[in-house]
Amino acid sequence: MFHVVQYQPLRLIIHNSLSSMCLKLMLSRPVALAQIWKSWFSSNSLVGNKNIILMGPPGAGKTTIGRIVSQKLDCPVIDIDDDVLEKTWNMSVSEKLQDVGNEQFLEEEGKALLKFSASGSVISLTGSNPMHAAGMQHMKKNGIVVYLDVPTAVIMSRLKSMKVDRIVGLTPGISLKDILQFRKQFYERWYDIRVLHGGDVAPEVVAEKVLDAVKRYQNSELETFISTRSSGCGRSMKKDSHKYFSDVVTEGLAPDGGLFVPERGLPKFTAGEWQSLIEATYIERAQVILERCIHPADIPASKLSEIIGTAYGENFTCSKIAPVRHLAGNQFLLELFHGPTASFKDFALQMVPHIFAYCIPRSCNYLVLVATSGDTGSAVLDGFSRLHDADKQRIAVMNFFPEDGVSSIQKSQMIGCQKENAWSVGVKSDFDFCQTAIKQIFTNSDYTGFLTVEYGTALAAANSINWSRLLPQIVYHASAYLDLVHQGIIPFGSPVDVCIPTGNFGNILAALYAKMMGIPIRKCICASNENNVLTDFIRTGVYDLRGRKLIPTFSPAVDILKSSNLERYLHLIANEDGQLVTQLYNQLENQGHFQLRKDLLEKLQRDLVAGWCSEEDCLAAIHSVYSTTGYILDTHTAVAKVVADRLQDRTCPIIISSTAHYSKFAPAILRALRIAEINQNPLSQLHLLSSYSPLPPVHWGLLETLKKKGNDDHQVCAADMSMLMSHIETLIQNHFM
Repeated sequence: MFHVVQYQPLRLIIHNSLSSMCLKLMLSRPVALAQIWKSWFSSNSLVGNKNIILMGPPGAGKTTIGRIVSQKLDCPVIDIDDDVLEKTWNMSVSEKLQDVGNEQFLEEEGKALLKFSASGSVISLTGSNPMHAAGMQHMKKNGIVVYLDVPTAVIMSRLKSMKVDRIVGLTPGISLKDILQFRKQFYERWYDIRVLHGGDVAPEVVAEKVLDAVKRYQNSELETFISTRSSGCGRSMKKDSHKYFSDVVTEGLAPDGGLFVPERGLPKFTAGEWQSLIEATYIERAQVILERCIHPADIPASKLSEIIGTAYGENFTCSKIAPVRHLAGNQFLLELFHGPTASFKDFALQMVPHIFAYCIPRSCNYLVLVATSGDTGSAVLDGFSRLHDADKQRIAVMNFFPEDGVSSIQKSQMIGCQKENAWSVGVKSDFDFCQTAIKQIFTNSDYTGFLTVEYGTALAAANSINWSRLLPQIVYHASAYLDLVHQGIIPFGSPVDVCIPTGNFGNILAALYAKMMGIPIRKCICASNENNVLTDFIRTGVYDLRGRKLIPTFSPAVDILKSSNLERYLHLIANEDGQLVTQLYNQLENQGHFQLRKDLLEKLQRDLVAGWCSEEDCLAAIHSVYSTTGYILDTHTAVAKVVADRLQDRTCPIIISSTAHYSKFAPAILRALRIAEINQNPLSQLHLLSSYSPLPPVHWGLLETLKKKGNDDHQVCAADMSMLMSHIETLIQNHFM
């Protein structure tokens, strides 16, 4: 089977070929796009004489699109039905199917493929070719398989209009829809590239999309990453300085202290492409979206599918993964707490460990450092503890959390999630200290170099400063919108607002990215608790930490004053002006504040509005919603609910991100429900909540974690950098040496 696994050699081959071609183009007169394509493909013979192989269900347009692509490239086109099977059998395909029946037809079709060979051609497969494993393995040896992914409803409509009444597998009692759904598993097994299109797209447009997709597949040079603090001259870096997805996953933080972002931005989906995902499952949507954000040279589609299936297949208690529930009026809840540790962090952190394990070199051990304000810690520990045993031997995790700045259940959960490769350390300070300390450790080249030389161990980050953490969050914001369309709440294209409890700015940034990629989000509402630095900033353009002290609240995950991912958004609205971002953050570090220019503030306020919620209003919202609906909001969702009530204009639906399960904050919930006697034992608190038969039920994963013995066994250290470094070295010595 042909798979792109070793991404660096592939990049080097393509880079050298493209560099040569680009040099020729620069020395000649301007060349039209189609001529560039012909030049590239003719001089490289479809990349080493390989074929472009079009695959998809019957009615996907493989034959027509294949002809158009071949004309554009001025190369041969081969239709397996017309040019191979019918000539081999001396009868039509339909006659052969009627003559030998379904099973024998597949075998005969596969045998014909095994005898077939071609190079430098565009090949259109039959709809059933992918069901013969040996035949497809043979084809992939000399080809790039392009999956024309068309919604099942569109295919059924096309086949009806074409009066196709017989395809392989169609027998009494089995519907055409069932057959098409069954075949998807085979298409998804073999493809290298997916081209998504709906029912009303002209074949010429689809052909161009095929060419664009093949170009992207062969040229990972186009998908590099830069730091938010890169200067303009950084754009013309030498080739060996380029950072790719695999690099930014393993490195986490940029060497200059900035955050990695894609140099050419995120991919954009057409309205038709989004609409083709309306009927898709959450896992199918995730696959399509992430394929466009991660180059196959970094993670091939087949491996990405395996990772997504592992992350979301059995670890979530709800089959819809991220269901959207109507709350009241025009308000909807996006439930993000059905993962194993009961918070939205599970969406990224059930995936990221497997992405990380795939991307890192096998020759080095890695210690993943994470700072948490509550939910990230247990999600990281749980995610990395689910790696294969061989990966756990070379990847360990150390989680730093504010010892007195998380809920008792969150602390018990983090300690209970400790495994042989995953540890928690309580720090006698707040989250901002923990996060800043980790950033300083990463940018201390002497210390990181010492760890590499002395222990053969490199450091990596799992906080949302790591780019790979953001991508799965884009998926659930897009999926929530598509669910509202699927439920008939809105037609596609109608806007929605989203309201998100916000601390480190990662979740709301993912919503902004989903908007950039084509989801019709009108406004992102940033909801703060009493640590309302972001609310002030969005309203005034002044980010001011002078005189501010962190206030412990009932919603600890947003008890944050320094919002790391805000830097990525400022880089975006500043037209990727890394020098300006550097200036702003240097001023914040040295003087405790900065102010946006008026034009940038106007840009920001076109995307964002903000409000904050007091502790009293948070508890009142929990009580009010439970009294009227029987549904219990967690404290963070209650913050968002209060702000949404104040700021929405009720002209469109609003999706409120429910970022954690209320079980994690039982004392505050019991207080909000006005239950007088509260047992201090976390397990007893959950049992008490369960006795009220609430919606949703108490989270099973939390109950199981709290039942474990030894939930008070963890290390505690002072708020001192040297102490944190000492803990890091001790862990490395114990685990890797």
